[in-house]
Amino acid sequence: MLGDLQLFIYSNLEKKGEVNMKMCANDVIFQFGKENKPVLTVKPGTTIDVETLDCFSNQLREESDTLEKLDWERVNPATGPIYVEGAEKGDTLKVTINKIELDEKGTVCCAEGEGTLGHLLKGSKLHVVPIKDGFCQYLDRAPIPLRKMIGVIGVAPEDGNVNTGTPGRHGGNMDNSMITEGTTVYFPVAHEGALLALGDIHSVMGDGEIGVSGLETPAVVNLTVELIKGRQEEYPVQETENDFGVIVSKPTVDEAVVGATELMCKFLEERIDLDRADIVMLMSLVGDLQVCQVVDPEKTMRFIFPKKYMDRPVF
Repeated sequence: MLGDLQLFIYSNLEKKGEVNMKMCANDVIFQFGKENKPVLTVKPGTTIDVETLDCFSNQLREESDTLEKLDWERVNPATGPIYVEGAEKGDTLKVTINKIELDEKGTVCCAEGEGTLGHLLKGSKLHVVPIKDGFCQYLDRAPIPLRKMIGVIGVAPEDGNVNTGTPGRHGGNMDNSMITEGTTVYFPVAHEGALLALGDIHSVMGDGEIGVSGLETPAVVNLTVELIKGRQEEYPVQETENDFGVIVSKPTVDEAVVGATELMCKFLEERIDLDRADIVMLMSLVGDLQVCQVVDPEKTMRFIFPKKYMDRPVF
């Protein structure tokens, strides 16, 4: 069980002279914005353990709990923000997810009027699901392999405040199942320090999150922050060992589809020595347009492309 943690420096790493830090889930935000006071300041190259609450702020942890008791003002907490020294508008914040350590149980729910099938439901229902040895046990079904992921992660948006339940250019509640161990995410920095925050860890979630929740689980995320000066993309970009992708959120799925494909085409034109028509055909042959989530105020799509077909690196 993940206990209450205190913010502290616990070791000096030999590699790159980095400092490894740990921060607790007592410091959370419910909206991304430049006015949020940082709870931790780090240098680029720092590795941090970030403790996160589940998306319900750990309010629904027993089978006897109900959605009716939920304080909706405390939904989607994001631990942070983290101020990265030297980050300023026009830069890119590079965040590498090293490890996600899960609690021993998670919560899944559905409710009338929520998600793509909420019109078929009456009332609400939830289950608290045990997690053990790489699987979760949902009712009496076959064990489900874990697919650990970060639902909410982002930086301060360029304009105003954005609640942590809404995705956008800044990241936020993208519910992208590929933001997991081994993935690097690049965020466009709009304000000094970037102000990174994260939460809403899922032990497993199908793409789309059609029932409005994954297996919502408290966790500790180990990540490394780095800084790329003077360069950025319009939306978050993800990278794994073999692939990279653009992540676009728009008011409708159709708009997100167009946005993701157009952004990928533009991205590749700067990194592949082919004309636009040839790039479009190559995208159609080897690229994958995929759903992240369709239940938030903005819908999120990703377009994934294999790096082996590129002439120049992602960043």
